[in-house]
Amino acid sequence: MSDNHNSSGHNTSGGVPTAGHVWDDDLEDYLNQPPKWWMIGLAASAIWVVVYWTMYPAIPNPMAGTHFKGLGLPGLNLHLPGTDPKDDGKWTAIKELAQDQAILDEVRGPYEAKLKDMTPAAILADAQLSQYVERSGKVLFSDNCGACHGQNGVGSIQKGAKFAMREQGLMAPILLDDDWLYGGTIDAIHETIKGGRQGMMTAHKDTLSEQQIVDVAHYVKAMGDTGKEAADANAAVAAGKKVFEESDCTACHGPDAKGMQAMGSANLTDKIARFDTSVEAIKHTITYGVNSGDPMARVAIMPDFTAGGKLSAVEMKKLAVYVYKFGGGQADPVPVVEAAPVAEAATTTAAAN
Repeated sequence: MSDNHNSSGHNTSGGVPTAGHVWDDDLEDYLNQPPKWWMIGLAASAIWVVVYWTMYPAIPNPMAGTHFKGLGLPGLNLHLPGTDPKDDGKWTAIKELAQDQAILDEVRGPYEAKLKDMTPAAILADAQLSQYVERSGKVLFSDNCGACHGQNGVGSIQKGAKFAMREQGLMAPILLDDDWLYGGTIDAIHETIKGGRQGMMTAHKDTLSEQQIVDVAHYVKAMGDTGKEAADANAAVAAGKKVFEESDCTACHGPDAKGMQAMGSANLTDKIARFDTSVEAIKHTITYGVNSGDPMARVAIMPDFTAGGKLSAVEMKKLAVYVYKFGGGQADPVPVVEAAPVAEAATTTAAAN
């Protein structure tokens, strides 16, 4: 590096003043002044900083545990309903948020007041309230349910080394179809959200032989693929059918293998399954069970949203209606009214005449 100075105290390069520093023989620092527009912008930015710090609450005061509240600006003074009359009314982001929430609560208030005393079924029957709940329920579902059931109720696959040995399959059931472990009526869905669900299938590694587990797995696979009637007629899985009927399988899944909603046991005769439906995966489920306490057992737990105040009573009603309207909700069974015996009806008619 070389330093050369002219008579004015600076070097020149082609008539342009330089700092006098040269690198690599020809790399020099020019002393050009920034353009005027840039200097004006810099000055305006500095002035804006001073104005902002003066008018807005931007300067913390750690010693007092508070901050400078600012002088405020015309039109930004906020005196919210219900606030302390001595409040200075100066703008803060928190006050603006509170004001926006107050406006929102005023709009939602009439709807929310009605929901408190209504059952989920009554909400579903009210077209206006049902539409309101569907919109607000979408946010609740995304925040509380989407992580397991998927953002649109399509389920989510468990991946990664943590689940590789268990071949878990779905993290939580799909909510778009009409296949329900504990029932798909509006009241059943509401009860599931309120109290959570934790079904249990015992591990059969100590009660069935390895060959019996293989036989049952093939039989269950056949029922899922072709239905129970076809599987029963399939000689290739006859051994598994015998084990299924003679062991405790029918106690939970029923003689028809369609499951029992009171217990949350799965329907084995359709192609809808929570876990992987390969023979190897079915063997794993039979061997280690579900929520059985075995380290290799499959895990299927839905949390209790009542415990710890995770959701309010109204929020759980909203979620029940929202999930029901995914399209898989089931209507309540129509009560059967027994007709009066014909003889008795005839006698009554004759007496009336």
